[in-house]
Amino acid sequence: MDIRCPISPQSTRFLDRLRNFIRLRGLAYKTEKTYVFWIKRFIRFHGRKHPESMGTAEVDAYSGPS
Repeated sequence: MDIRCPISPQSTRFLDRLRNFIRLRGLAYKTEKTYVFWIKRFIRFHGRKHPESMGTAEVDAYSGPS
């Protein structure tokens, strides 16, 4: 059984803020894990560039799974 790890609401880390955003909306833990997985893939695809500094060009360039 998967159990969500507690996250400080004051955390400034991008993925922690994302997880808090998802949890505040009451989405399922499996949904949270899936969203985080795909966002991590997107970040790695762009050489670990911070998502807040990216825009539509990076989204268009992302090919997703083959």
